[in-house]
Amino acid sequence: MGPTVRQVLDESRQRLSAVDSPVLSAEVLIAHVLDVQRFQLHLDINRPLEEAQVSRIHELVARRAAGEPVAYLVGRQEFYGLDFSITPDVLIPRPETEHIVEYCEQLFDSQDSFVFADFGTGSGILAVTLAVLFPKSRGVAVDLLPGPLALARVNAKAHGALSRIHFAQADFTAPLFRPRSLDLVVSNPPYVTEEEYADCSPEVREFEPRTALTSGHDGLDHIRQLVPRVANALASGGSFLMEFGWRHGEAVRNILESQHGDFDGISINKDYSGHDRFVAAQKK
Repeated sequence: MGPTVRQVLDESRQRLSAVDSPVLSAEVLIAHVLDVQRFQLHLDINRPLEEAQVSRIHELVARRAAGEPVAYLVGRQEFYGLDFSITPDVLIPRPETEHIVEYCEQLFDSQDSFVFADFGTGSGILAVTLAVLFPKSRGVAVDLLPGPLALARVNAKAHGALSRIHFAQADFTAPLFRPRSLDLVVSNPPYVTEEEYADCSPEVREFEPRTALTSGHDGLDHIRQLVPRVANALASGGSFLMEFGWRHGEAVRNILESQHGDFDGISINKDYSGHDRFVAAQKK
């Protein structure tokens, strides 16, 4: 008879003592291998495990102990109450990005019909979540690389939104949209400075895609490219919501204000930690 859930759980916790949230990591990995919810581990704590299950758990725990993020190990991450497939091709969704969705729920009613674009879609968390929350909306998800776009399609299909999202491979300078054709633009662009990237944890630097994180020496290259395109594509009264680095609030405001007076009502909004984190603005 193999070791029990309790024994493997205790062993895994010990092996993960040097990583963030060792108990949570152990429970998530074991539940993933056993294909059960985390709470079920404790309901069946004396269940003996098969040799193949133990071997797989040991493999994942070793990779986690080496710093590989849990989201990549299990291939999933929750965002705004929805489950998303995640691969090393894309950035792992952060809770701070949910602020953009919360703000959209203030701007629109659930049955409103509107057209949006998501620049730098990655796994598609913003585009897909908006399509789910606003079933009469239509959107375009833009990303530079084919890997993230393929994953975003998978997530859109999983949530029944594939028919209402178009996927476009392009950078932030591409003239994708007709003037004044969008009601909403959302974006979580790369915004980490080179200095900040050097100070990132090994878990970030060694496993998450650098192209989804860094944006030149000051972290603003992508934002400078994006803002003129947004100004051209948004209809009058349309909204622009974008995440940025916590030190970038005033710089982002200045970039928007220097855009020929195209934007009005520019507000810098804080994240859960009280840091400047996303901007909201309206097209005049």
